[in-house]
Amino acid sequence: MSSQNPAPRAPGDPVDAIIEQWALVRPDLDTRAMEIFGRVYRLARAMGDRMEKAYARFGISRGEFDVLATLRRAGEPYTLSPRQLSATLMLTTGGMTGRLDKLERAGLLRRSPDPHDRRALQVTLTDKGLELIDEAVGAGLAVQTEALTAALDEEQAGRLADLLRELLTGTERP
Repeated sequence: MSSQNPAPRAPGDPVDAIIEQWALVRPDLDTRAMEIFGRVYRLARAMGDRMEKAYARFGISRGEFDVLATLRRAGEPYTLSPRQLSATLMLTTGGMTGRLDKLERAGLLRRSPDPHDRRALQVTLTDKGLELIDEAVGAGLAVQTEALTAALDEEQAGRLADLLRELLTGTERP
């Protein structure tokens, strides 16, 4: 009878401790989903904190970064309606208004009447906003890349990206 060594397991993390506790008190539970989503939530929180620090150097929060980045990704002339921004960022109009007010006061964007609909507004990045978002996105990507390459090689990162895409697609279906 030959014994095979199991594949090496990554060192334990706080989610492993939670799963072990559940196994003791409720061994009937299948906790696989908890293992995955618990790690996704913790990863999002940990990286969110790092990203907040990266963007703070530029005087913006993650939420404000999201607004500026959405305008930047729209391409020239870097203009969207508040409604388009709200839909893309999944924000209420009230939440969006607060962000736009702060960013406009900082000179990073401007609101102007929509030339095609006088009842509507357009939000446009200013030159200052364009310069800031280009620097901030580079800084944020550096933080993300550092975290990723410290833990995974290129092949692992590619597999994880594919798996997460499948999981996200599956969870976003009605």
